[in-house]
Amino acid sequence: MLIIAVLPSILFPPKKPADRGTGGRPDSTARTAAAAPESAATPAQPSAGPPVRPSGSTPPETVWVTSPLYRLGFSTRGGALVRAELLGYRSFAKADSGRPVQLVREGEPLLVYRRIGGAGDTTLVSDWSLTPSATRVQVASEGVTTLTFSGARDGARITLEYRFLPGEYRLGVRGRMEGFGPAGSTLLLGLGDGLRSVEADSMDDFRHYAVVTKSTKTQRTDFGSVKPGERKILDGPFEWTGVKSKYFFAAALAVEDNQQRFGAAIVEGGPRTVSTSGLFGRSTVATHGAVALTVPVPPAGGFDYQLYVGPLEYRRLSQLGHDLDDANPYGGFLQPIIQPVSVLVVNILIWMHDQLKLAYGWVLVIFGILVRLLLWPLNQRAMESSIRMQAVAPLLKQIQDRYKNEPERLQREMMKLYKEHNVNPFGGCLPMLLPMPVLFALFFVFANTIEFRGVPFLWLPDLSRPDPYYIIPILMGLSMFVLSKVGQIGVPPNPQTKMMLYFMPAFLTLLFLNFASGLNLYYAVSNIFSIPQQYLIARRRLRDQGKKT
Repeated sequence: MLIIAVLPSILFPPKKPADRGTGGRPDSTARTAAAAPESAATPAQPSAGPPVRPSGSTPPETVWVTSPLYRLGFSTRGGALVRAELLGYRSFAKADSGRPVQLVREGEPLLVYRRIGGAGDTTLVSDWSLTPSATRVQVASEGVTTLTFSGARDGARITLEYRFLPGEYRLGVRGRMEGFGPAGSTLLLGLGDGLRSVEADSMDDFRHYAVVTKSTKTQRTDFGSVKPGERKILDGPFEWTGVKSKYFFAAALAVEDNQQRFGAAIVEGGPRTVSTSGLFGRSTVATHGAVALTVPVPPAGGFDYQLYVGPLEYRRLSQLGHDLDDANPYGGFLQPIIQPVSVLVVNILIWMHDQLKLAYGWVLVIFGILVRLLLWPLNQRAMESSIRMQAVAPLLKQIQDRYKNEPERLQREMMKLYKEHNVNPFGGCLPMLLPMPVLFALFFVFANTIEFRGVPFLWLPDLSRPDPYYIIPILMGLSMFVLSKVGQIGVPPNPQTKMMLYFMPAFLTLLFLNFASGLNLYYAVSNIFSIPQQYLIARRRLRDQGKKT
């Protein structure tokens, strides 16, 4: 299943988008087509589109909030978030030239507010020019740092307060809307059209674009599952809702007891771009998806939620609770099987990195050796069972020929033979199957875990990306060939076995060429460390054959 899923993309790699340097952002015509209509809607009609882009004649100013983790820019036009730089992560987008990751697309801010009144009246907060409490804010090393925006118009008043905590990508948001007429309204909170791509392979990044929601359980809606112009409503109430890319996440959280849950999430499909062309024809990938949340506002006019803008870092998100670590699930359609193993493997690798103070490349080498050491006894028993199986093969052939027309008698005689010679016909299967969940888990770990993003090792520039020189996958293929060759010493000649000796290493080398170099490194080390055990078993096989002759 894994081969079928990934082989087409390897044989027919994605085309590079023409606007890669700008993070895949489409032209203004496409953005206009993706924007939500400005028609009013009542609270009972959450199908009202996501907030439109801010407008107005007065040029807005940007208020910068800086901490050791980030540099956030808030606009005086509606208090929207127009810039989100993560200082601890480097952008790999070609046009960024290694600058810090910047997640907000130009002209497509986050936190765009629209109030929908009970009488159907609509207030677009991004049209308001608000006054900030400071022109520049430095987040304190202790306590809470605040930034407030306020404004008034025609007897109505809007206040937004952002609260920043040291050492966190999470911030609190409080707001109040007063004097807007009859009590009762709904706030539509816009989360933009998806995060800005900051990866070298932007097409791969776009494939991870999705909306993730948490009600009783987490649910993911890929941007690609919503057609351009189609509007999909995800029914809440939700504890949190976020938009994700491959490695980063922006989410609105209502996780405290006093915070209103989000009523619904509205997703509008955006433009596509060509992804691949090959045997299966041209396919496309979604680059945008406008997202908005409905927030019930009580008669007093106040609302309260939290915002997370940062990395999809498993440990950080798991510490926040509320299943936020599920925002980046491992395993795709194999998630129920792969997710637990992936989480275990990630925690082991991170723990080894922290405790041993070694580069992640060396951690993978040690991890590959440890896995083989743990499986050594099982492999030993499996190989011994294989030797015994070969020894009784002539007797088994006689039984099969003698009772070929008596299936039930044949089954009894075979089981009797196995018992007399202490042979388990399935003894060789378990050791072969046990490493597979770890290998599959590592495939998804290197494809989704930000801890390995941009991590170099020896000549490898990034363990999460393919080896640009193909050295590691070729070494993996050669190690697999040697392992198989040694394993066939003393085994009776078999044309099928001989064909697989050459076919499987060549095929897997081709398959793994564009896989993460960290995965190839682990697999190569695992194979190399298995060769001595195969050699010892082969020598024993030859000794046993010599005794019989």
